[in-house]
Amino acid sequence: MTSGNTPSEITEPAGAVSGNTRRSRAVPLPAPHAAVLADYTAALERAPLADSTKTKYASRLRGYLAWLAGQADAGALDGDPLNDPVAATGAVRDFRRHLKNGRRAPNTIDTYLSAIDDFYARRNLGKPQARRERDTRRTAPRALNARRTRRYLRHVQLTASPRDKAIALLPYYTGLRISEVVDLDLADLRLSARKGELRIRGKGRDAGKIRLLPVHPDLRQALTDWLAARTDWKGAGTHTAVFLNHRGGRLSDRAARAIITGLGDAVGLNDDPTEPFSPHVLRHTFATQLIRDGKNPILVAELLGHGSLDATRRYALPTEADKAAALDALITDQ
Repeated sequence: MTSGNTPSEITEPAGAVSGNTRRSRAVPLPAPHAAVLADYTAALERAPLADSTKTKYASRLRGYLAWLAGQADAGALDGDPLNDPVAATGAVRDFRRHLKNGRRAPNTIDTYLSAIDDFYARRNLGKPQARRERDTRRTAPRALNARRTRRYLRHVQLTASPRDKAIALLPYYTGLRISEVVDLDLADLRLSARKGELRIRGKGRDAGKIRLLPVHPDLRQALTDWLAARTDWKGAGTHTAVFLNHRGGRLSDRAARAIITGLGDAVGLNDDPTEPFSPHVLRHTFATQLIRDGKNPILVAELLGHGSLDATRRYALPTEADKAAALDALITDQ
């Protein structure tokens, strides 16, 4: 069996065989579905999307196509979901239920649905009408509480190398997406002894948009230390990327993500299997702290690069801990 990166194979979503397993396995993809995947992958290459988004969408579509192939073999499909919009909506809703039965995290289910929406839009069939998990949860995205935030920051400050420290602090102190972190060029940083500014260049739907972010003093020091150490790295004199790998090229999204998750794992932050710790949790923490401190949602949306205030307002929603704490207000006969 060849690598799962080839169009003829697929990584089947966890739970496709049994809802009790969380491991993925590579299964062959029938030739018609492999051709559909190849066409979609080629279309993504020409799309104005971030590379990390292209990779994720292709991977998620693989899972959907593998499931469709299995349903077709079992005679469980109504109509042709790849060509009929009505059949597509029914199939996507069934696929969503399949993912829920497999105990996939709500955010994971929503990324599958986003990829499937993009796929059908490119086939000119319109977006299937399938409800998102985040529309039903009505709770704030996962963010670190004060104790966990301090534990993470302390560990990063004490143990991380200059490069890894700057990478690990950027999503928390600026709210940057990890793709925006690794896309930073030297010309995007303006640092002085007393202040700093980052220039973030939009990609995908935000291509051409620029947002300027202030730099927190703790982050400014970490960036300054890294830039001083960077001069001794391979590629420092020729590459414009702020963050280099050991071969002298731009650090990848995956490598930066692994740095942050590794630091979080070391202090026990990855203890929730339904919402794993990731760079995006740090972005959520940045936004949640600002919103709960009473900062203007318009300002927070600008810092995050949100195109809609609805995306920012979710940080004001109650957390599960908020709901539990609310019960303390009840009068009891104790």
